[in-house]
Amino acid sequence: MNTRGLLDQLLKSGQDLLASQAGKASSGKPGASAGGLGGLLSGAGGGALAAGAMGLLLGNKKARKYGGKALTYGGLAALGVLAYKAYGNWQARQQVAATEPQTIDRLPPAQAELHSQAVLRALVAAAKSDGHIDERERALIEGEFTRLDDDRELQHWLHAELNKPLDPAEVARAAQTPEMAAEMYLASVMMVDQENFMERAYLDELARQLRLDPALRQELESQARQAVVQ
Repeated sequence: MNTRGLLDQLLKSGQDLLASQAGKASSGKPGASAGGLGGLLSGAGGGALAAGAMGLLLGNKKARKYGGKALTYGGLAALGVLAYKAYGNWQARQQVAATEPQTIDRLPPAQAELHSQAVLRALVAAAKSDGHIDERERALIEGEFTRLDDDRELQHWLHAELNKPLDPAEVARAAQTPEMAAEMYLASVMMVDQENFMERAYLDELARQLRLDPALRQELESQARQAVVQ
């Protein structure tokens, strides 16, 4: 199962999608909505398909203050760089000897694949944290993922992730290393609207289940905010 390639497509494609949504909002034109999902699904190219899948995961929400833009800027490499910076800053403030953070951008393919699966699991869970994905939207999302990648094993895995009950403890169990936990939380922060009570409550519980140090959590959220400005 090759999750890394699919996740990279999703993260990169969402940048243009969210920029387009923001442009429509500023011009007074309607953005992506439940009634306009067809527009997201009509592209023939891989980038358009990935943008459609990301749009469905984001649901009917408008471009966030620092949500999807940061998440989708530059794909997996950018996510790893942000996690590396946050983890490094946090370590520098600790009283113990620092080690080189092994984030997804610094790993060989096999390890990067494990990180990718964990991050994609976190993204799907975060997308469900406000309860917006209904049965119809789940079917559309699965259709988009199928068009993006014909890996049957990956399709079955995504089907299970989309349809399982939201459980922060179960999501957190995918984090096999502290760096993986940091990447999962960072991706989740970038996906959700922190002004939404349900989504913020989900983030709080996910951070607790990932056993993130409060100072590291602050660093990760700081990197997410800064990413929008860059």
